Amino acid sequence: MTVRGWAWLTLIVLCAALAVAVAVLVPWHRPPAPRADQLAALAELPADRVAKARELRGELRWITYPAMLIGLAAALVLGLTPLGSWLVGLVPGPWIAKVLGGGLLVLLVADLITLPFAAWRHTVAVRYGLSTQGWGGWAVDLLKGYAVAAVLGAIALLGFYTLTRFLPNWWWAVGAVGAAVLVVLLSFVFPVLVEPVFNKFTPMADGPLRSELMDLAQRDGVPVRDVLVADASRRTTALNAYVSGIGPTRRIVVYDTLLREAPQSEVVAVAAHELGHAKRGDVVIGTVIGALGAAIFVVGLYLLGAWSWLLHRAGVESIAEPRAIGLLLAVATVGGLLAGPAQAYVSRLIEARADEHALELTGDPAGFEQMQGRLSLVNLGDPDPPAWEQALFGSHPTTVERMAAARAFARSR
Repeated sequence: MTVRGWAWLTLIVLCAALAVAVAVLVPWHRPPAPRADQLAALAELPADRVAKARELRGELRWITYPAMLIGLAAALVLGLTPLGSWLVGLVPGPWIAKVLGGGLLVLLVADLITLPFAAWRHTVAVRYGLSTQGWGGWAVDLLKGYAVAAVLGAIALLGFYTLTRFLPNWWWAVGAVGAAVLVVLLSFVFPVLVEPVFNKFTPMADGPLRSELMDLAQRDGVPVRDVLVADASRRTTALNAYVSGIGPTRRIVVYDTLLREAPQSEVVAVAAHELGHAKRGDVVIGTVIGALGAAIFVVGLYLLGAWSWLLHRAGVESIAEPRAIGLLLAVATVGGLLAGPAQAYVSRLIEARADEHALELTGDPAGFEQMQGRLSLVNLGDPDPPAWEQALFGSHPTTVERMAAARAFARSR
């Protein structure tokens, strides 16, 4: 069998493994959320806040979707015209310099094109009271994000082109394994290395709430390293909590805004939801799916690299040369957009299961429903967005779906 034949076989096996992983690991059952209950919950939310949330959503659509289209267009121009290869060629020196310098230059150009939309979004967030940052703080966070992306991009590009240089025929095989390992590694190190770049985390102070949360975790049989408080209030008024990390790095993180705005019962409901993610190994599930997806992407790159039309459009002779960095960006951008709706659907299923876990663990559907309503009202999220938008981009069930699920749970007890 030829090398290309082995690549096709590997791609088929990886896609099959991804399909099996999704079929086995993803919770396809969703707790009932009758539409009648959704409409009743919506009618009970303050009409002025719902109207303001929808007004905000309407303004953000004029930012999000144009930014997405322009970002896609920029990636295609950089990848399917000689512009990307020309930018990389501007960097003098050996291939390592071109990989690092050229890669950062291409990524910087792509980011700068959409920068005005990010600034526009910030002005809207400030006007609606969601952001507490001035332009200085916003710029610092933006630069931090660029720095993190630059480091990760440099690692990925340097690894990729090192393999293509020294394993010209089989780089895709080693690269697929390396990409999968990198995804797994990031799941461990992201909470302890990257998250502190953007927020300061402190252990939750001893008291009734911390004791109840730790008891809740122990009763749930979930080993949690700690419950941390993030100083989110220095940039936002939004309420949130999340779980991150695997094994020894797992922790529950609660925004300080949530502690200030919500009563203890609602904070417990949020924590119970996050414990549901830990109990069911949702971070591991996401890591497995992400690792398989990364491996598929690398093998797909090798196979696409034989498409002469694509190489001709990019102005390169091989996808394995540094001047093809723009082409890599274009392929990654298109692949990410195509995979987005499927990722959102899987995320909604996982989040719905965590909601169900929270209801079962606390036995407090009223507190859960109140918490969902508060999150929507304070964060100015549309509690009942258009179905098409939710299907394409919604990473969580809608607010009214979650409130309806709590009502259905209460009736089933």
